[in-house]
Amino acid sequence: MIARLLQIQGRVQGVGYRYSMEVMAEQLGLVGWVRNRFDGTVEAHAEGTEEQVRALIEWAHTGPPGADVTHVLVQDATAEGFAEFGRRPTA
Repeated sequence: MIARLLQIQGRVQGVGYRYSMEVMAEQLGLVGWVRNRFDGTVEAHAEGTEEQVRALIEWAHTGPPGADVTHVLVQDATAEGFAEFGRRPTA
């Protein structure tokens, strides 16, 4: 099990990015969370196998239709053992 913190930059708010990421993460079998940030980015914490997390990171570079992703920052994170993948309030 690995964990990664993603910060997605570009036009990623107001385009269904969080909802789409939640659906994709669930399809991949990941747990964690996604939220908007006050600075206009989207932040996500994903936990799963290396292959599962890598697939979400790859998806994050494009996102849903309407998104214009300019950059995805990825950092190692500590696995917290979430039960599911969900949306969190803006921070």
